[in-house]
Amino acid sequence: MFPLGDDNTDRRSVPFVTWALIAINVAVFLLQLQNGDEFIRQWAFTPARFAADPSGDIVTLFTAMFMHGSWMHLGGNMLYLWIFGDNVEDRFGHAKFLLFYLLAGLAATFAQYFINPASNIPNLGASGAIAGVLGAYLLMFPQGRVNVLMRGGVVAVPAILVLGLWFALQLFSSFGSLANTGPGEEQGGVAFMAHVGGFVAGFLMAFLFRGGSNNPRISA
Repeated sequence: MFPLGDDNTDRRSVPFVTWALIAINVAVFLLQLQNGDEFIRQWAFTPARFAADPSGDIVTLFTAMFMHGSWMHLGGNMLYLWIFGDNVEDRFGHAKFLLFYLLAGLAATFAQYFINPASNIPNLGASGAIAGVLGAYLLMFPQGRVNVLMRGGVVAVPAILVLGLWFALQLFSSFGSLANTGPGEEQGGVAFMAHVGGFVAGFLMAFLFRGGSNNPRISA
């Protein structure tokens, strides 16, 4: 199932933080293309380098979550942020949503870090922070209708199905990734544990950030 959009009829505010985050991610990726591998080495989060000098490398905890490995990586992440971020921002409020997004990104980074703190492979991407957005969306809008592209065409399905399957895939993939990595081995690719950590953190933080509301989609 490939998500294309969701039901925004109950959205009450303009999601300018979500739009700004998308714009920043695109701008940073263009900087990457212009400056090459040196830019990635400097600003991506490298676990071993952080473990050796946390205070000196702390900025990469934030810069890395605005970087991407390819146009496809960027496009997929921004699509999910575009679809699901506006509703979460609407519920939390603009400032709280930005704080939530950054905290989810940090949680995702550390979830991946604790798996292999000695890794010298740069970690980058907004996937962990966006996974947090998905976790919050699942809690607050479980029956919200998400338009997905399937073999038979575009179908509206409950968010709990789309995001539940997404999380299950990340969870099983993370276990598979760990099982296929032997002692002392390092593998690049998708940081599935960051996705799991970000999603769980987002789901739990949503209890604190969502506040009160009479939005009928919450009780659905």
